Amino acid sequence: MIYTTKRLIIRKLKATDIVSFHEMQANPNVMKYTDCPEVKTYDEDVKDLKNLINLYAKKDNKFWVWAVVRKEDNALLGIIALIPYDKDNDEVGFRFLEKYWNNGYGFEALQGLLIYAKKIGYKKLLAEVYAKNIGSEIILRKAGFTFVKEYICKETKLIDRLFKLEL
Repeated sequence: MIYTTKRLIIRKLKATDIVSFHEMQANPNVMKYTDCPEVKTYDEDVKDLKNLINLYAKKDNKFWVWAVVRKEDNALLGIIALIPYDKDNDEVGFRFLEKYWNNGYGFEALQGLLIYAKKIGYKKLLAEVYAKNIGSEIILRKAGFTFVKEYICKETKLIDRLFKLEL
């Protein structure tokens, strides 16, 4: 377990998470807000999940993607991440299965991540969201992130918005 909140357990991903992981990655409504907006096949998701799990054991790993699990029934709700953004900055990210949107899970998981990140020495975090991803922007602002700039993403050609938070 990485950390817990009132309703959630944040833990390492496991191979047995594949069904829910794939449900999330195969949903165009979820993926349209990511850097890789194409939905994934089951086989691609098996490979991606395995790669994420293998990173946990990698020495000097700084790419952390964890499972967000509901305490009451151990349902995998989504993922939350703490990953390098550039040479001097780190980024938070989160993604949830659509059926769990609008239940406060994203904000709750992010609040816990901010406490955890501060505890392990992070001083500042960034977050990138597509301008049309209103839900994620609301979560970030509610958690105290402030708007930095808007720009065109080189990879997707979509409008991105950058936010930051001093811990």
